[in-house]
Amino acid sequence: MRERVLYRYSECFKREVMESLESGRCVSVRAAQLHFGVKGADTIGRWLKRLGRQDLKTRVVRVEKPDEADRMRELQKQIAKLERALGQTQAENLLNAELLKTACRRLGEDVEGFKKKNAGAPSAGLPKPMEGKPT
Repeated sequence: MRERVLYRYSECFKREVMESLESGRCVSVRAAQLHFGVKGADTIGRWLKRLGRQDLKTRVVRVEKPDEADRMRELQKQIAKLERALGQTQAENLLNAELLKTACRRLGEDVEGFKKKNAGAPSAGLPKPMEGKPT
């Protein structure tokens, strides 16, 4: 089994990392992490939070045109609608599978055998596929 290693950094080391961020020698937390060889991805971020220096963390500002934001909301609504439809379809499929099992049990037939026998038969209530090319 692999031995687990915990890294503990001294206060002096942490101060040096903070100073490099404050002075601009390291332009980002990620740059400081790579420069000083700090292992954890969130380690320096935790130090900044504990010391109340969130201002040194890089902030992401998203700039977008108004129609982009509207389009995003539209797409998010469409995704939600499709997820609901998918959930409904999955529920219907589960219900249909249980109904098929019940019907086959009542008929005294095996579900797989029934499926094989009726594989080419058109589904009840659905229109038959058109033959040839549509005009």
